[in-house]
Amino acid sequence: MPNQRFIPAVFMRGGTSKGVFFHARDLPAERAAQERIFLGVLGSPDPYGRQLDGMGGGISSLSKAVIIGPPTHPEADLDYTFAQVAVDRPAVDWAGNCGNLSSAVGPFAVDEGLVRAPRQGEALVRIHQTNTRKLIHARFPVRDGRAEVRGDFAIAGVPGTGARVRLDFLAPGGAASGALLPTGRVLDALVDEGRRYRASLVDASTPVVFVEAEALGLTGAETPEEIEARPGVMARLDRLRRVGAVAMGLAASPEKAGLGVPKVAMVAAPAAYRTIGGETIGAEAYDIAVRAVSMERLHRAVPLTAALCLGVACRIEGTLPNLLARRGAGAAEEVRIGNPSGVLAAGAEVRRGADGAWVAESALMFRTARRLMQGEVAWLPPE
Repeated sequence: MPNQRFIPAVFMRGGTSKGVFFHARDLPAERAAQERIFLGVLGSPDPYGRQLDGMGGGISSLSKAVIIGPPTHPEADLDYTFAQVAVDRPAVDWAGNCGNLSSAVGPFAVDEGLVRAPRQGEALVRIHQTNTRKLIHARFPVRDGRAEVRGDFAIAGVPGTGARVRLDFLAPGGAASGALLPTGRVLDALVDEGRRYRASLVDASTPVVFVEAEALGLTGAETPEEIEARPGVMARLDRLRRVGAVAMGLAASPEKAGLGVPKVAMVAAPAAYRTIGGETIGAEAYDIAVRAVSMERLHRAVPLTAALCLGVACRIEGTLPNLLARRGAGAAEEVRIGNPSGVLAAGAEVRRGADGAWVAESALMFRTARRLMQGEVAWLPPE
């Protein structure tokens, strides 16, 4: 067996996530072979939870891989495939998208010469997100033919400022299940250990099981560490997520639900809280609180696709997020979401169709992105 192999790659931050970007031409076509590479490159599985022997950072938002290839959609400039790599086990989840890393796809494509862009001004990159089979339009400034990095736009959870990347997720409903409301209802009841929990099952950009923080003995203002320290809470959240997966038609049984999809998120009415960075956020500064789980760990911010889904859900009358959000938030163009890292705004265009069913026209988010390293990444093939 040969020693280490070196594969062309780019290490990028997109929003509050980081990942290793590959050209499809530099990877084997077989998914199983790709998974072996991603696990080795990121340093999984690591029983110590640190991914010390790879590029990962020990949490789900830092354990990701991206494949960029030629477009297979007539209205796209490129294909973007996302892989979520587990930290402590040899598992790769292909079921959903990473909204944060979506913000790095356009700049990557411009800097790699994959799309035409103006020397100066604004670039538009039309992205075919293959996991969800949806289109994303990324708009961002360009200087001297390369994606601009410097700017005055700040996002919660990332120090400093950068150039703003606008992401328009077109027709985000039914990204995994085929329906915006997979059960056809705005409110459902999920049963765990004989107890019923109110929930809203919404699939916009990614499917999310929304449950009340209060029903789990929480306020929605807790830090991720405080929630994970509560006996039984994480296990209950995962069971509700798996029951929700069955209700959404994403799994035949709770045991067969994937690790990454659907996600589960606790929502609550606004209350004052302190971010993980030590900033105090007043209840008046946001419209709804969320504490989301990603790959069985509390997210230190909120997965962007889950935030987009929450923004859509807040505009659907009668859903749990709509009922808990600040009065009027569902009618506004943007919903301000309080999460462990701060506040972010998610925009959504939602309407009722001719048959009375809810339709999500688009979801909108702003992020920043930056290329951190380029060259070749070392992969040690398993013996």
